[in-house]
Amino acid sequence: MLDSLRSAKLIFITGGVQSRFMDVVLNTPIYTAIHEAYDRGAMIAGTSAGAAVMSREMITGEQWRADTLYSGAVDRMVRDNIQIAQGLGLLTSAIIDQHFVKRSRYNRLLTVLNQYPGKTCIGIDEETAILVKGHTARVYGESQVIVMKNPRGTTYSKDKKLRMEKATLSILTEGDRFKL
Repeated sequence: MLDSLRSAKLIFITGGVQSRFMDVVLNTPIYTAIHEAYDRGAMIAGTSAGAAVMSREMITGEQWRADTLYSGAVDRMVRDNIQIAQGLGLLTSAIIDQHFVKRSRYNRLLTVLNQYPGKTCIGIDEETAILVKGHTARVYGESQVIVMKNPRGTTYSKDKKLRMEKATLSILTEGDRFKL
């Protein structure tokens, strides 16, 4: 199996629970084989959780404070709430969130942007994808990709509420390109 992974031209990672995938794969020969294939030029693709694992800093889908959860979405943007774990690290300058528009995950990704202001935070909606080549990504699909980056003045109020100014927000559709 490892030889097949190493020599693959395409590796597809399905949806599910991204933290469970990384618990199984991280620091194993499978993790190494995926990286070897990627370094050789293989396309590594994923849907849903499979997209989220591409980042080095990966949104787990969990949060630390249960009091901020509302109908499956984060209802407040507060410090140290969104759980981040190690992903595959194929995208080192970006953090991916999935089902973005459909599940209204804006607060979650804005909180992550405040926590990682040097990263490009990308919300990919359902039936939509990005193809990354080098430091450029292109949007494909039926819906939208939301790109957030370059915040200034990222701080928190006394009660840990997020404060941020002048972040760039782009709403992109089929054919649009953006820099990571």
